[in-house]
Amino acid sequence: MSEGDESTAATPRSRRERFGRAGARPAELAGRKDAFVAYLKERVYATFTGLAIILAVDLGDHPEADHALVALLLGVLGITVAGFVSDILSHLAVHRTFPDGTEFAIRLRVAAGSISTMVTPGILLALALFGVLEIDTALRICLIVYIATLGVIGWLAVRRSRLTWWQQLSALAMLIALGLVVVGLQTLAHSY
Repeated sequence: MSEGDESTAATPRSRRERFGRAGARPAELAGRKDAFVAYLKERVYATFTGLAIILAVDLGDHPEADHALVALLLGVLGITVAGFVSDILSHLAVHRTFPDGTEFAIRLRVAAGSISTMVTPGILLALALFGVLEIDTALRICLIVYIATLGVIGWLAVRRSRLTWWQQLSALAMLIALGLVVVGLQTLAHSY
């Protein structure tokens, strides 16, 4: 148990403290920064997954809206469920108990954040499915949405750091390069 865990374990939490704020944003839940870290991490995973799926569909011979929509829904849902199960199992292994109400609420909010990464692309693909948009146009806009999302997350992370401006620039360049490697690998995996 870490120092922070010992101090909170010594003072019993009231039911209101444990469950009353379950609807709050992850960063606000019990004032925990680790909840916000998990939230961002899972959003990045889901965004990379969605981007790779859209790229794989776009690189296909004849992309179809129904295939793209189902692939996106199942892919992002799969990575979300995998992250949720991973968090529960990790908590169980470390703490030897299931998460309490607040911890469980944090994990649900993290999962909801992951699923939310497919809302705009899902709407665009649904519009293509119903003939409102061309599939090629919908796929291009989805790519822009996912790339912009990753760019904003990376920029905010680097901007909030305590690095000098040139270290921030170097870190952002490194993040972009690593992001391209991840997208390349995931696209390769999804295209087979």
